[in-house]
Amino acid sequence: MTQDKFLDCVEVETGPNPTHSVIWLHGLGADANDFVPVVPELRLPASRPVRFVFPNAPVQPVTINGGMAMRSWYDILVPNLVRLEDEAGIRASERAVHALIRRENARGVPSHNIVLAGFSQGCAMTLHTGLRANERLAGLMGLSGYLPLIDMADRDRHAANADTPIFLAHGLFDPVVTLDRAELSRRKLDALGYKVEWHTYPMPHSVCPQEISDIAAFLGRVLN
Repeated sequence: MTQDKFLDCVEVETGPNPTHSVIWLHGLGADANDFVPVVPELRLPASRPVRFVFPNAPVQPVTINGGMAMRSWYDILVPNLVRLEDEAGIRASERAVHALIRRENARGVPSHNIVLAGFSQGCAMTLHTGLRANERLAGLMGLSGYLPLIDMADRDRHAANADTPIFLAHGLFDPVVTLDRAELSRRKLDALGYKVEWHTYPMPHSVCPQEISDIAAFLGRVLN
């Protein structure tokens, strides 16, 4: 997975000649089609055409699942997610996501019109990559996830996205990425001075209708 080899993606455009993009990363074991059905539910205005880019993570063994190969942005080594982290894998996927941002730039969408989004492990990659991006993004949207390599965030972050809006949403009954893990990430982002919009919902590791409505409102504000 190199910078000059793009991840394969599913793309949905809400209108011709998109002026804005959302790069949306799926969770562990899912694929690029996972959030495609959400696009029409967002009911974004036709006057602001958006290209949704849903990349496929590479297929690789995942330690926590007995070494079974599946689509994964990085290896999960331990149940609590962060005691031991796959830094090399996280940084490799960071490079791949940056390459997708550059491709959108080449297609006429400036970075300040791009939102990075993700669910679960995709959320982790969104936060990790967005804080380090060297051009300002329109927003970061993290669903049911956490900030990986949390102790490196202050050292590694780039000033370009110091005031980029961040949307975080989490289920109160999430057994996969527990609420306390997400809240720790939120507090870290708050402490670093980021503008975090925080939502919780009475759900497990999933997405609910109110969350979709809140996502639509967030995208309506930042994709302008």
